[in-house]
Amino acid sequence: MRRILHVDMDAFFAAIEQQRHPELRGKPVVIGGHGDPTERGVVSTASYEARRFSIHSAMPLRTAYRLCPDAVYLPVDFDSYAAISQRIKAILHEFSPTCEDSGLDEAYLDISRRDEPPELIAAAIKKRIRTETGLSCSIGIGPNKLLAKLASDMNKPNGLTMIAEAEIPDKVWPLPVRKLLGVGPKTEARLSTLGVTTIGALAATPLPTLQQYFGEAHGRYLHDAAQGIDETPLVTAWEPHSFGRQITFQKDIIGKRMIARQLNGLVETVLEDTREGRYLAQTVTVRIRFSDFKTLSRQVTLPRPTSARRTIARAARECLKRIALVKKVRLIGVRLSGLVPRDRETGAAPSPAATSAA
Repeated sequence: MRRILHVDMDAFFAAIEQQRHPELRGKPVVIGGHGDPTERGVVSTASYEARRFSIHSAMPLRTAYRLCPDAVYLPVDFDSYAAISQRIKAILHEFSPTCEDSGLDEAYLDISRRDEPPELIAAAIKKRIRTETGLSCSIGIGPNKLLAKLASDMNKPNGLTMIAEAEIPDKVWPLPVRKLLGVGPKTEARLSTLGVTTIGALAATPLPTLQQYFGEAHGRYLHDAAQGIDETPLVTAWEPHSFGRQITFQKDIIGKRMIARQLNGLVETVLEDTREGRYLAQTVTVRIRFSDFKTLSRQVTLPRPTSARRTIARAARECLKRIALVKKVRLIGVRLSGLVPRDRETGAAPSPAATSAA
């Protein structure tokens, strides 16, 4: 029997700012963008005081401002948040070497080989994090990752919740289907047409019905997840699939030269990311979002992976040429994929010739 912990920091970014600035404690705090709610940008984190106004992550800052104009709006201080995250992850590794990093503010731990009750281990982790960082976290305990994550979300903030297999009907099935990983707005809407709004109702839906509506693989996942079945292992080492950067303009821009200049800047930034990670890239993708929110992507696949600036920049320009820039542009993005670790590089420098794919 596996014993998995899901450690989830409570309103991480906002909690850090409230700790650094005690005068913000008890006040609604919203972290996002440059901290100006009149600008374009999205909410990264909202304090629990702000969440009472229905503010949540990924919400446009302007929407958050309409909901709570008296909130304190602050910019994202990524470097500071990452440094504190590293301290927390170091603590977690002391409790288990099998630790899956799931972002700055959460992680999974496998404590199956430890003899102590999981509640005592979780309580000790919470105490260490509180003592060394002053921050609180919520921890879920379960026989797999899926149930552990559901549990960590049940009693936030500062919660400690366990879900055993025998407790699935009482603790899991009454929850809305949206609580399950892999169930987004579209899946939720389609399930609703079947009369399925809770995890329990999903568990009672025949597998053939789910596969008919969602395909064989996703239908099987939904069926198993509703039963609390999850055999996925913890991923303790991984390689990125891509590196990407994008910029949303505060005012829509127009003009091929201006757009090309912004694109060149993004290419330089993404190349720095790949070089720091010691990767080469073979596919270049450019994404343009217009003022009417219509979004187009074009990509170029190179003959072999490279990190040569001229080659990557030429491929990005080729992508841009295949997009008609007849409207104002709201967002530009660049992604490098088809990554290969630099130490696997062989042969001569790659040719600048490229094959295109829409």
